[in-house]
Amino acid sequence: MIRIGLIGDYNAAIIAHQAIPEAVSLAGKKLGVDVGSEWLATDDIGDLTKYAGLWCVPGSPYRSMEGALRAIRFAREERLPFLGTCGGFQHAVIEYARNAMGWEDADHAETAPDARRQVITHLECGLVEVTNNIRLRPGTRIRNAYGREEIVEAYHCRYGLNPEFLGKISASGMRVTAEDSLDEVRGLELDQHPFFVLTLFQPERAALRGECPPLVAALVDACSA
Repeated sequence: MIRIGLIGDYNAAIIAHQAIPEAVSLAGKKLGVDVGSEWLATDDIGDLTKYAGLWCVPGSPYRSMEGALRAIRFAREERLPFLGTCGGFQHAVIEYARNAMGWEDADHAETAPDARRQVITHLECGLVEVTNNIRLRPGTRIRNAYGREEIVEAYHCRYGLNPEFLGKISASGMRVTAEDSLDEVRGLELDQHPFFVLTLFQPERAALRGECPPLVAALVDACSA
């Protein structure tokens, strides 16, 4: 069996947390892969070398932001397949800005409202229990996973990428892959990495309808390669 570590503090009341283990199971069945998932509390991350991939899940602010960032950094630097959804998107951007771009003061507006460099900021239009159309850019891993140009997905989110820093972040190798109807960034992926995909939306919710989320199947496929 291959194991995927779920970076986040499990809460049965969070819809995404209800969906994620089922999403992994459905992906394994679709691909014929024996795969399991294991929750990793952010304040007790432990040994990450035993996992074939990592998924930083919704549910932030986490009990330990530093624990989540350490796990994300491990996946990025060790080239381990990685998926970040919702809060995972936000914290992967912060980790990349701090440790790959050298912006040690990069931070999150939710937990550091007075920070000078808020790479994650409050969305002008909140996305709490909102469903929206999303365009996927060609030649990206997310587009390959879904196999089409436009998708409809759900959010539970109030924070996203600060457009002030988009130019420098995307020029450094973190590529925009998905945008909504207002041309706001809703997906990113890291060039020069086997699988490092971030979405502000929550693709895992499809599992609650009995559907295998294409992006989770792509993660499991990358983990089994």
